[in-house]
Amino acid sequence: MTLLDQKRTPAGPAHPPEPPSRAAAWLRDLGLGIRFAAGGGREGWIRTLLTAVGVGLGVALLLTAASVPHMLDERSARDQARSESKISESPDASAKKSDSTVLRIEASTEYHDRSITGFLMRADGDHPVIPPGIGSFPAPGKMVVSPALKKILDSPGNELLRERLPYEVTGTISDAGLRSPGELWFYVGSDTLTSASGGHRIAGYGKPGPTDPLSPLLIVLTIMVCVVLLAPVAIFIATAVRFGGDRRDRRLAALRLVGTDIRMTRRIAAGEALFGAVLGLVIGLAMFLTGRRFAGLVEIWDVSAFPADLAPDARLCVLIALAVPLTAVLVTLAAMRSVVIEPLGVVRNGRDRGRRLWWRLLLPVAGLAVFGFGGRIDEYSVVNPYPVAGGAVLVLVGLALLLPWLVEACVGRLRGGPVPWQLATRRLQLSSGAASRAVSGVTVAVAGAVALQMLFAAMNDDFNRITGQDPSRAQFYSHSEIVRGDAALHTIKEFRATKGVTQVIGTVEAYATKPGKYTDDEIQPTTSFTVGDCATLRELARITSCRDGDTFVSHPQDKGQAGWVDATARKGKVIEFDTYGRGKPLHWTLPAGSRTVEARTDPYGEEHSGILVTPGAIDARTLPGAETVSQIRIDENVPDAAEYVRNTAARIDPGMRLVTLNSVERDRQYASIQTGLQVGATATLLLIAASMLVSQLEQLRERKRLLSVLVAFGTRRVTLGWSVLWQTAIPVVIGLVVAVAGGLALGATLCWMVSKPVAGWWLFLPLAGAGASLILLVTLLSLPALWRLMRPDGLRSE
Repeated sequence: MTLLDQKRTPAGPAHPPEPPSRAAAWLRDLGLGIRFAAGGGREGWIRTLLTAVGVGLGVALLLTAASVPHMLDERSARDQARSESKISESPDASAKKSDSTVLRIEASTEYHDRSITGFLMRADGDHPVIPPGIGSFPAPGKMVVSPALKKILDSPGNELLRERLPYEVTGTISDAGLRSPGELWFYVGSDTLTSASGGHRIAGYGKPGPTDPLSPLLIVLTIMVCVVLLAPVAIFIATAVRFGGDRRDRRLAALRLVGTDIRMTRRIAAGEALFGAVLGLVIGLAMFLTGRRFAGLVEIWDVSAFPADLAPDARLCVLIALAVPLTAVLVTLAAMRSVVIEPLGVVRNGRDRGRRLWWRLLLPVAGLAVFGFGGRIDEYSVVNPYPVAGGAVLVLVGLALLLPWLVEACVGRLRGGPVPWQLATRRLQLSSGAASRAVSGVTVAVAGAVALQMLFAAMNDDFNRITGQDPSRAQFYSHSEIVRGDAALHTIKEFRATKGVTQVIGTVEAYATKPGKYTDDEIQPTTSFTVGDCATLRELARITSCRDGDTFVSHPQDKGQAGWVDATARKGKVIEFDTYGRGKPLHWTLPAGSRTVEARTDPYGEEHSGILVTPGAIDARTLPGAETVSQIRIDENVPDAAEYVRNTAARIDPGMRLVTLNSVERDRQYASIQTGLQVGATATLLLIAASMLVSQLEQLRERKRLLSVLVAFGTRRVTLGWSVLWQTAIPVVIGLVVAVAGGLALGATLCWMVSKPVAGWWLFLPLAGAGASLILLVTLLSLPALWRLMRPDGLRSE
């Protein structure tokens, strides 16, 4: 064989290898993207960690939201467990006395605008039923308190509360007896409590009555609260997976140079996002588990939770675990469609092909139309939650999609101005997408909050009842069933002598009847009998002149009721006071010279008709079954005047009913939903601030080389700081305009749906101010990172 002889090579395969299937190609490319994300060096890890932290914040909030149903169920179960057993359909019925029954009376109070619930209890036998959360029945004069109340009692500066609860603390209530860690609750043992002194006998705990269902209007409100609080979280997670997109695209261009096609490149990018999202799930779970341990120490709007209550539903956890990675992949693939990655570089949407508007308008318009399909809702309707939730989601997501087009359209027309302004506008003109994505969470949150506030305002009159009480005339109303005779007059004197009290409308009240014998079919004429001094009676009736010893017959405005009063209050005739089986009835003659006056509404909102007498006309101590009522006005400029009044009431009768007068009474379910909104809005606002900060830091990191060039050419730090402010402010201002417009439209549609007129068009002002304040906060927090990046060594390349 010579060199000229042709060398034979082994024959190749008859057919080329078959390409991998589509599923195998997807898995291969996703795996390659995961390898790049996990082993992409320092820059790759920074981008991956930014994405993971951003996703983790959203996942932690989603897990918290998924825990709310379990938390509410546990709170309700503990609340029911400590409720007294229902032994009769009558709410005032008591159990029969036995070895296990307990006499108790509520002794709740308030301290510095915080409610404190408590009971005085006396055992009927040796084996009394014990409320959940305490080990043994408290001895007379001893008190068992919640940990939060014990902390307040032990803290300096709370002498007034210790004076009001002068019992020895012998133990604390465990978690099983409390709805939340911050609840203020106590039980006190007593050896003087009797049925005659207001005690109510119970046979056990844990059998509450039926709960009232939510009104259809409140169901709509609850659905909207959930959508408004969770929609920004979903937007934020979708934004987080696109952190560091510029650097990723330049790295993918290098892959094109070695032979990958466009589809493979997109799948590799999706793999990187998938890795960041999965890592974000792990970080979010770690954040949730860590934060749950400290849940009992955090109290927002007087709401707290036990760590064990924050247990998300397993089905929701699976949904979150699947939805977050899937969202990351879909968002990345959608974003890559607007980017042309070639072997020699990256080209984004050019001037000749701007963002399209028509499809961005379809979602909000479709959302408003969905509300129409759901129909109008009144207080008797059956609510279909899907049109309400679906319409709101479409509107809010549509606003987030509309924002990038609007930001691009607005900044494209900006020209001239100071150097910081030009730096900011030029940066936005080159790449407005990242700034729009960072602001989209604020836009959605503010739009939803505006709509909710309009809905709350429209429903306000339905769930806030005008009580008729007049807090300008008196701030407190007290009533006691056991303070009678001498003690009744003493009570009025005690309140008048209390520090900070300026006036007491104190009366001793009983019921007077017309003497005679009546059959079962006849109603004995009865009217109220009130004893008070002249100053007090002038607050109860329109009296021109009065002196001690005078008597009056007070007519109500209703003429029919006035005749009923006259049937008993016959001038010059005898009236009778029932002694309730404790002796002969007491008779007293109403003086013939008693004047007829017109009744006046008292500060409590009640009309005092009947017989009014001064102390000189009758000895109030002789009235059988009389009770004392005090309406108290305080000088609000005196520090702790309200606490002094409560201390006086507790000293006279621990079970005295002391009510704070309010002109408006709010429905408890409505107030609970509003509190939930405040708690959720606070958490969402913190998430939005964190998302904007992370996004701002990511953008500054992307511009590290540019900032170093500007510093090398002598640009001042103040100039760059102002440019960062304007770069954040311009998209936020545009986003707030979109949010206000969209929120007003959504709110007006919701008001139409619940058949309510729009009550306020200017409710967006405080919300817009809160959104604008985030600009300054994020800018201030990003300045330290900006100072570190503005160094000439940023020009160094490796």
